[in-house]
Amino acid sequence: MKIVIIGGTGFIGSKVADNLRQLGHTVIAAAPSTGINTITGEGLAEALQETEVVVDISNSPSLEDSVAIDFFTNSSRNLLAAEKTAGVKHHLVLSIVGADLIDMGYMRAKKAQEDLTKESGVPYTVIRSTQFYEFVPVITGAAKQENEIHVSDISFQPIAAEDVAKLISTLSLAGPANGTVEIAGPERHTMSDFVGFFVKETGGSETVVTNHNSEYFGVRIPTYALVPQGDLKVGHIKFKEWISHQQIKS
Repeated sequence: MKIVIIGGTGFIGSKVADNLRQLGHTVIAAAPSTGINTITGEGLAEALQETEVVVDISNSPSLEDSVAIDFFTNSSRNLLAAEKTAGVKHHLVLSIVGADLIDMGYMRAKKAQEDLTKESGVPYTVIRSTQFYEFVPVITGAAKQENEIHVSDISFQPIAAEDVAKLISTLSLAGPANGTVEIAGPERHTMSDFVGFFVKETGGSETVVTNHNSEYFGVRIPTYALVPQGDLKVGHIKFKEWISHQQIKS
């Protein structure tokens, strides 16, 4: 089967491409660097010829509100229109758990991308993922105040990028859900628990201070906004395993 991965040279996209190639599928890793651009349309029609499945894992070049909204809306419109012309049978898009609940520009941009997918007429699956384990160090650094790390006790269920790629690969070979599938890691605790464990396991000396502000990067959010609310597909890699692997790599 021929599968085109938009953003196929990126962090998650390259893993999905490798997974699917190992299963014997023909995979096109689409990105401006490979001559396929969903904004300008360069190479898009040619890449989609005889393609059955498209997986959109593209990302905005900036987290700035207007840039992200422009990118996701324009890219999705161009891509989905080209897919209809080419007769693509299944469009998958990677989104974020809480995209409909968090008042941040990037989240609004992802929600707009989801809506365009649902309204396109192309059979689809929206995959909403929780935050990646790989983002925990970023959260930790952003919350640091001298020798303290101030973090909310909101619910948190992050997932390893490797598991994200495996689940996307599996879903891309299944039929369209014509709905939303949520994916998350195997453990649910508070965000402050995850950060505290990360600091301890990596030998940090900072004190983690838990608060009840229900904030995410300074934005007030519902306490449940970052975790799945219904049925979900769960990854296998536990947080401690992931940290150990990062230490070995370093």
